Amino acid sequence: MTEFSHLIAPDAIGRTGPIAYSASAAECAAVAARLGLETIDQLGVTATLEPAAGGARLDGVVTAALVQACAATGLPIAATVAVRFTLRYLDQLPLPSEADAEMELGDDDCDTLAIEPGGIDVGEAAVQTLALALDPFPRHPDADRILKDKGVLSEDQAGPFAALAALKRG
Repeated sequence: MTEFSHLIAPDAIGRTGPIAYSASAAECAAVAARLGLETIDQLGVTATLEPAAGGARLDGVVTAALVQACAATGLPIAATVAVRFTLRYLDQLPLPSEADAEMELGDDDCDTLAIEPGGIDVGEAAVQTLALALDPFPRHPDADRILKDKGVLSEDQAGPFAALAALKRG
C-alpha cells in the first residue's frame, strides 16, 4: 500500500464509472514527504478506467497545490499542477526474447504497466504522475538577488573562462 492508494480490482475494470479521489491531510503529508516537498495542500485525481486489448486504459488528470523548496536558496515556492495522463495496463507484459535484447521504446511503451494481482492503483498512478510533473529545480523569483547579496558568483562570473577574462581586462 502506498500513501494515496486507491485500488480498482481487475474484475471491476470498466464498471467503476468516473473515478474521483481527493487526498486527506495525512495522505498529502505522506506524499509530500515521499516526494521531498515542503507541503501538499491539495491532491486529487479524476479518471476513467476502461477495458482495452489485453488489459485496461486509465485516462485522467492529477491536480495539486503544493510548496517546493527553491533549489538555490531553500525558500518556499508555491506551485499548482494540473496534468493529464494516460496509462495502459496489460494482464501480462511480454517477456523480451534474445532477438529483442536491444529494442527501442516509443512513447506508448513507457506508459505501459502490468496489472498487479491486487488490481490497478489509481492513487499510486496519480502520485507517480505528479512526481514526473514537478519542476526538478524550482527557483525562487528573488534567488539571483539573494545569492548576489550573499556573495555567490554567477556562472558568468565564476565559469571556467572568468579567470582568463579577468587577465585580459587587467
